[in-house]
Amino acid sequence: MRAIWRGLPEKRYDVGWEPGLEVPAADGSALVTDHYFPRTETDGEFPTLLVRSPYGRGLPWSPQYGILFAEQGFHVVLQSCRGTGGSGGAFDLWRNEAADGRATVAWLREQPWFNGTLGTIGPSYLGYVQWALALDPPGLKAMVVQVGLHDPYALFYADGALRLENALLVGLGMTYQHQGIMPVAKATLRLQRRMRDIVTARPLRGAYASALGDVPWLDDVMAHPDADAPYWDGASLARAAEGLSVPTSLVTGWHDALADQTFEQYARLRAAGCDTALLVGPWTHTSAMQQGWPEVFAESLAWLRAHLCGDPSGLRPTRVRVHVGGEDVWRDLDDWPSLSSPVTPSLSSPVTPSLSSSVTPSFSSPVAPSWVPAADGRLDQRAATAPTGGAGSAPLASLRYDPADPTPSIGGPLLSRTAGARDNSALEGREDVLTFTSPPLAEAVDVLGPVSARLSVSTDTGYADVFSRLCDVDARGRSTNVCDGLAQVATVGEEPSEVTVPMSSTAYRFPAGHRIRWQISGGAHPRYARNPGTGKSGAEAVDFTAIRVTLHDGSVLELPDGSRTV
Repeated sequence: MRAIWRGLPEKRYDVGWEPGLEVPAADGSALVTDHYFPRTETDGEFPTLLVRSPYGRGLPWSPQYGILFAEQGFHVVLQSCRGTGGSGGAFDLWRNEAADGRATVAWLREQPWFNGTLGTIGPSYLGYVQWALALDPPGLKAMVVQVGLHDPYALFYADGALRLENALLVGLGMTYQHQGIMPVAKATLRLQRRMRDIVTARPLRGAYASALGDVPWLDDVMAHPDADAPYWDGASLARAAEGLSVPTSLVTGWHDALADQTFEQYARLRAAGCDTALLVGPWTHTSAMQQGWPEVFAESLAWLRAHLCGDPSGLRPTRVRVHVGGEDVWRDLDDWPSLSSPVTPSLSSPVTPSLSSSVTPSFSSPVAPSWVPAADGRLDQRAATAPTGGAGSAPLASLRYDPADPTPSIGGPLLSRTAGARDNSALEGREDVLTFTSPPLAEAVDVLGPVSARLSVSTDTGYADVFSRLCDVDARGRSTNVCDGLAQVATVGEEPSEVTVPMSSTAYRFPAGHRIRWQISGGAHPRYARNPGTGKSGAEAVDFTAIRVTLHDGSVLELPDGSRTV
């Protein structure tokens, strides 16, 4: 590990290991658990970290969590969730984690080496189990949620559109990773070979079985696209952050598939007055735990030492640290979105933004410019006219989305290795992609906070998806994605409907000489399932029809209040 990741701290202790302990779950099933601990000549007391995982207890969990944190003076309890990694019972996505977490804490209290000081740590679903325990945190003193999940529905759906590629990869990981390296490698190859047939199947639901086998919970996910369906009752643990007093550190990346969930967690914790910190790097969901691990480990270790060991010396002076794309620098901020001037003057903001801001100032305003598309493909920075709706709303441009030749997905917040910032030039050359581009910038423009698109759209079928993306076009014409989002729209007749597309958040500097580009299309496949144009669920549809999507006057790309020229 130290050969791969430069800058890891020297170990303080040799590490001991008790593998294969059996901890009773809430239903009496045996949860297989490994205990890592610092070896000392005297009986020293050390805090305990609980790490519960459905992905097994081998690589990467054993070295990255068991060994590294035990070397630094922590007991680490690494446990396989019910029905995974040799643990008894059946795995049931999200439903057993709160009860099994409490049962594990009860077991910890009976161990002679447990001194009563408990923290939790882990990424992705390992973050979900932390939020489950936080619903009733018995003696929990600190949490570190890395690229973490709290809302399974939002992992699988965006405004009712199935996040297809992510759903397949979650199914792969949950089903095979806990079985070991060879089973997951073989399943990954099967999925890669059969991906095209799976994502174009009619109906889509169940087609994954040729690569993943029978995955009952994944079939249930695909069968319930409505967030209000009883199936999803209790799945979201957003409520865990409301009123929480456990100091919590959050880590994400700008291209993390769970970045928006992390920002929601942060906002709720801040509203509750909870001691919290946020680190946002130039990472995807997986690269945060790989290339980003030295920064993530240092951040996590400092937080745990501060709140479990009484040593705050490693904490940074500000609550938030973000990596600024386009400039490739880190910035320390007082909050997110920045509520006052940040520590670094180059990103100062003269206003107080809010997560729900939709302000549209005039062109002369120093903040929150709206960027308005023109029929000739220009993107102008000026005051927006409010959407008028109805027949008086003039059309600007249109595209034809064909499910038989769907607009492909390029980069962005995915779970696959194709995630992240990518060249969009070829994508933007397609006839089913609209682009609106600013003139070259006379000065650099900083964008700091949530981005959204407010659209006036009509369709010829009554049903469509709208994918909206912010891009940076350099002097050579390379267009690189910054942030994006998708929403579903329903229309009646030729009347346009208004729809807001949340496009996630960013901290990005568009350098002088670059151009800001707004990209609009009818989908991004296989990141999202194809919209059939009939109103049916993308997972259940058999019949598909091409869709004409028309963009009307009053459509606006809204940048956050903290955006400004520099």
